[in-house]
Amino acid sequence: MASLAPPADTLPTAPAPYSPAELEQFGLCAERMPQHIAIIMDGNGRWAQAQGLPRIEGHQRGVLVVRDIVEECSRLGVKQLTLYCFSSENWKRPELELKLLMELLERYLIDERPEILRQNLQFSVIGRREGLGEGVLREMQRTTDLSRGNTGMRLCLAVNYGSRCELVDAARALAEDVKQGRLNPEEITEEALADRLYTAGMPDPDLVIRTAGELRVSNFLLWQISYAELWVTSLCWPDFDREVLLSALRDFGSRNRRFGGLSS
Repeated sequence: MASLAPPADTLPTAPAPYSPAELEQFGLCAERMPQHIAIIMDGNGRWAQAQGLPRIEGHQRGVLVVRDIVEECSRLGVKQLTLYCFSSENWKRPELELKLLMELLERYLIDERPEILRQNLQFSVIGRREGLGEGVLREMQRTTDLSRGNTGMRLCLAVNYGSRCELVDAARALAEDVKQGRLNPEEITEEALADRLYTAGMPDPDLVIRTAGELRVSNFLLWQISYAELWVTSLCWPDFDREVLLSALRDFGSRNRRFGGLSS
């Protein structure tokens, strides 16, 4: 089937990465930048209701913010950005909202494909595929395939994702390997389990950002964020912008990450 994405040589040039001097102007230092940022994008519905708008309008506004933040992280030199788009618990929402969210996700995958190629991003998705529509699954695979050879920032979407489900799936994979004689019980290590997570091969997040002021991690990357720094803003996701991102990065750069050790 023909690709919906335009040829790479017809796309406008991606914005250049920021220079060390530009990073310094922002109050940042490349050596103290997070390599992997994970964001819990919360508050779309609340933002819309506060404006007197339908909840789906908040999600649509949130998609525009995603585009800006993805480009900014890429220019800042972030190696991976993981966005919590739809949790396995979100199926509890009203049927109409779920239908509109799936339509919005499919449209995002189509509309943003040229941007993903333009910015040389590596695209991936983590989460269970059960329950997702055929169109969403098709466009996920197309974007993944088309960006496979890219060498820029990895953009990872967590869709129908729940960390407890992920750990259960990893435990099942370990149990099956033991059952089939491919693995001895004493060979089950942290590395062996990590290799069977959805995020196998990805670095753990250094920084987790959450919007809308909620002080919880909501079943997001529970294994992977063991030593991540947490940063919370009361702003809802549609109001998150470049300046807020830079504030989070400056705060991250000021922290002393000891990983269980002592300060130097």
